[in-house]
Amino acid sequence: MKNGGRTPVAGMTHALVLLIVLVFFMPYAALIPMPTIAAILLHVAYNMSGWRNFAHLCKTASRGAVATLLLTFALTVVFDLVVAIAVGMLITVVLFMKMVSEETEVRGWKYYCDEDSEVTHLRELPESVRVYEINGPMFFGMTDRISDISVKSFTKYLIIRMRGVPSLDSTGMNALENLYGYCRENGVSLIFSHANEQPMKTMRRAGFVDMVGEDHFRSNIDDAIAYARKLLDEEGETASA
Repeated sequence: MKNGGRTPVAGMTHALVLLIVLVFFMPYAALIPMPTIAAILLHVAYNMSGWRNFAHLCKTASRGAVATLLLTFALTVVFDLVVAIAVGMLITVVLFMKMVSEETEVRGWKYYCDEDSEVTHLRELPESVRVYEINGPMFFGMTDRISDISVKSFTKYLIIRMRGVPSLDSTGMNALENLYGYCRENGVSLIFSHANEQPMKTMRRAGFVDMVGEDHFRSNIDDAIAYARKLLDEEGETASA
């Protein structure tokens, strides 16, 4: 590689040269002094150590990544590479889940009536309809954020926009079921907008779609708002009758 080899031919040539040395020149290689071989091994080990990359990672990586690197390095020296890789992978998985959970957000829509506001083309919502949007995967690392969803005393329909949710696990499913129970206690109906394929399969398998109602799962946010407005109109007609 250092001399410009980039193709499979270079690898095959290298293997053939080593084979010839082992088969035909081993008696001569045995005559090489041990200090010379030791020097060669030290040089090879120095080149393989990658200390420049090690130092660069310590300077530029996050604290969690640096801690994982140093711990893996220490375990390699104290125990062996197998133990170090296993522990390092476990720590990396935990750090990755923490990072993903921090990126997942649950936020409610806000509307601005200020004439000087730069926000334009806002969707008109009935006062009794509230919209929350979830962005990011829903798993056990972020279920506590679902509990932040709240409704007002005058809220009748709560729309959950899920177009930014690529995946949903059983713990996230349990959080949605708790949200459904919270809405029922407060007389609020749930409507879901743009549930992706994997979350929809999980909700069907858990019986959540049947619990909420197939009609309460709409293809997009505009359809969900129109459906909520239709239900409000029907309630108004029933009350007036």
